[in-house]
Amino acid sequence: MMPPPTVACPTCRAKSEFSSKNQWRPFCTERCKLIDLGAWANEEYRVAGKSALEDDSLLLGDDFAPERQRQI
Repeated sequence: MMPPPTVACPTCRAKSEFSSKNQWRPFCTERCKLIDLGAWANEEYRVAGKSALEDDSLLLGDDFAPERQRQI
């Protein structure tokens, strides 16, 4: 049987086992997981794309987007 794969922890880059035995996967420890969560909470990481405030169709839903409104 093959050993489980190892991955680099996204926070500290230490090698950690990527299997059900590692409850913090892909992180090596709970500490690394919480550091990463804190970075998201502090908005240190961002998902690329338009802000919801920049796109009215995201705020109002597609049914209310100007290009979809019915002409009366």
